[in-house]
Amino acid sequence: MAGFDHTSVLAAEVLEHLAPRDHGVYVDGTLGGAGHAAALLAAVPTTSLIGIDRDPAALEAAREKLAPFGDRVRLVHGEYADMPQLLADLGTPKVDGILLDLGVSSPQLDHAERGFSFAKAGPLDMRMDPTRGKTALELMTELDQEELADVIRDLGEERYAKKIARLIKEAIAADRLHTTTELAAVVAQAIPIVEQRKSKIHPATRTFQGLRIAVNAELVQLERLLFAYPDLLLPGGRCAIISFHSLEDRLVKNRFRDLAWTTSLPRYLAEQAGERVEPVCELVTRKAVFASDEEIARNPRARSARLRVSERTDAPNVAAINGGPSPVSRSR
Repeated sequence: MAGFDHTSVLAAEVLEHLAPRDHGVYVDGTLGGAGHAAALLAAVPTTSLIGIDRDPAALEAAREKLAPFGDRVRLVHGEYADMPQLLADLGTPKVDGILLDLGVSSPQLDHAERGFSFAKAGPLDMRMDPTRGKTALELMTELDQEELADVIRDLGEERYAKKIARLIKEAIAADRLHTTTELAAVVAQAIPIVEQRKSKIHPATRTFQGLRIAVNAELVQLERLLFAYPDLLLPGGRCAIISFHSLEDRLVKNRFRDLAWTTSLPRYLAEQAGERVEPVCELVTRKAVFASDEEIARNPRARSARLRVSERTDAPNVAAINGGPSPVSRSR
């Protein structure tokens, strides 16, 4: 589809660490423009791919880009958090690898009508799937001032969230808030000029981030997938996740490390206590992988990208057996 051109970040690093194997089945849960998917399919001609995206425009673009790979590709309109059910419906409950490239894509930002960007006036939408869910304006209207401040502070990491929320609610009450540029102007009023001059980002950046994450339930989606992914991977299968801000990266890092954790108790005592004696997954990347200076020069969006990769062992997943999250959960 014309107009959905997207440069995939960390493409070489994803291939290196995902290490696709012959005749493997891989899932790209955030298919987007299908850059990563096309590279994977081209790298190992015996692989097949299941592509999931909740943006119909992305799926249309991916279908065109991946057409040369024929029946090696299956595309699904859906949310990656529903991957267990989506894979079961396809008759492929376990796969050799999972890839997520989180956040908003360049075409979504570039198209003003999607409402993600304050660079050009557009409707206050921000839905990755424009066929369902509440728009950003509907969300801001329904939340009370305190709830809206919580969203902007917690998901946007914005220190002036309370004042921004108050000004937004006042603008909505006065029927002065309809477009992205109008929202950006309201937010800018809440941030001191001295702060704006020192900052390297637009004053509305954090507020837009928080609203977008809330509209699309992005952290909820990620938490669901992080809980489910070990039971979707065959032994030796890998999960690779690219995140773009600390909220996402912290969830990925902690979950990957928790799954690699094992008790120091003797095995018989650990088994009696229900503690893990073998790692469910091993860390492939002990630290986040960042883009090279050369890639950042070509694609500035890659500057904030962080890749982490985890590999499934053949150990039982105690959390799945018990029907809930592991009783041992350590944040680091």
